[in-house]
Amino acid sequence: MNNTVWPRDERPRERLLAHGPESLSDAELLAIFLRTGTSGTPVLALARHLLEEFGSLRGLMTASHASFCKVRGLGSAKYAQVQAAMEMARRVMDEPVRQGNPLTSPEETRRYLRSRLGTQHHEVFAGLFLDNRHRVIRYQELFRGTIDGAAVYPREVVRYALDHNAAAVIFAHNHPSGIAEPSQADISLTRRLRDALALVDIRVLDHMVVGHGEVISLAERGLM
Repeated sequence: MNNTVWPRDERPRERLLAHGPESLSDAELLAIFLRTGTSGTPVLALARHLLEEFGSLRGLMTASHASFCKVRGLGSAKYAQVQAAMEMARRVMDEPVRQGNPLTSPEETRRYLRSRLGTQHHEVFAGLFLDNRHRVIRYQELFRGTIDGAAVYPREVVRYALDHNAAAVIFAHNHPSGIAEPSQADISLTRRLRDALALVDIRVLDHMVVGHGEVISLAERGLM
């Protein structure tokens, strides 16, 4: 970016360095990421246009390759940048919950599951398999569905848990609508899985429902 074309109050890079990234708007953060505009369109104007086009920063960052590249000023190179940034963020979030590490708090688990499931466009049902000291054995996506739901089979879940030699499991799935409120079907499924796994002495510690900005724990709500 050439700072000579920026008004003094619209120099995102300098403002970030002086006041921290939290002081910037979504458009300003995106402008720093994009670095340059297009012919006749300054980078901040382009950033604002993109946020309008995709509805939000999340909408832009999770857009498909095809829809992303349809927008003037974008292309495969910038799409690759976005995907790389998203993956780096996920890996940073994943570090406390890597294989062999113990889960130390519900909030740590929430952050991890939000990073894994919060940007999915379709419903994904996953398991976080743990040993008897609550150390992570493996995170695994178990079933994928349409935006209307995922078919989950208790027999298959029990098989996965036994294959991983798990002592406990935390289930999670996302609601692509963005609303994390658990449904009655979510509650019923959790109880079916709890009962099936109890037969082989594997505990279900929780089932978390991931929305766009919230993760709801069924255990905390007493719905297990």
